[in-house]
Amino acid sequence: MRLMILTLSLFISVAGFTQPASAIVQKPDNFERSVSSGGQLILDVRSEKEFRTGHIAGAMQANWNDSAEFRQRLQHIDQQQPIYVYCLVGARSAAAARWMRGHGFSNVIELEGGINAWKAAGKSLESAAVVKQISLADLKTMIPVNKITLVDIGADWCPPCRKMQPVIDELKKDHSLHFEVVNIDAGAQTEIQQQLGTKSIPAFIIYKNGKETWRGEGILTASELKKQLH
Repeated sequence: MRLMILTLSLFISVAGFTQPASAIVQKPDNFERSVSSGGQLILDVRSEKEFRTGHIAGAMQANWNDSAEFRQRLQHIDQQQPIYVYCLVGARSAAAARWMRGHGFSNVIELEGGINAWKAAGKSLESAAVVKQISLADLKTMIPVNKITLVDIGADWCPPCRKMQPVIDELKKDHSLHFEVVNIDAGAQTEIQQQLGTKSIPAFIIYKNGKETWRGEGILTASELKKQLH
């Protein structure tokens, strides 16, 4: 009787445990067909520096080797949507995909061989264009001395930056506010970020009458920003 109860308890425990989803790995041709159909998210888990050397069109970036950045950026991704993940040769993306499957991401697909295999198959990459760096002096000329200005430092490939865009758009439509927005591309303008001392993106700095009055980073509510913009 005791053995029967123990066996039944073990069965219930195993039945109630959900295994992470199995690994799905695609070669470059299949991966390309999948990501070109639309409705999915492409995730580059290399560093920002590697990302800027060339990435798959439309990809967002979250560095697997920086656990704080990786987890913070994945907080803002829908766990149920298809996510196509890659790195340089496949090791980091495999590790990242295992972690994601173990943390509720139900549909993660890996690129076999990473960017190296992608390039070997003749697939194209997007690269960041070489642009003139903005200096602090340049930034000051972009900030009106007689208006409130919100400096928005972000990038298209940054998940929380994308999540903040509707918040900024909502504030622009608020007739009780009168402010200008200066957008800084975090992917291209690395020097100004160092000079400003911003640690992560998205980052927001508010200037009133040409002087900095407030700054914040990460996901913020419309009410938080509105309070500072008055």
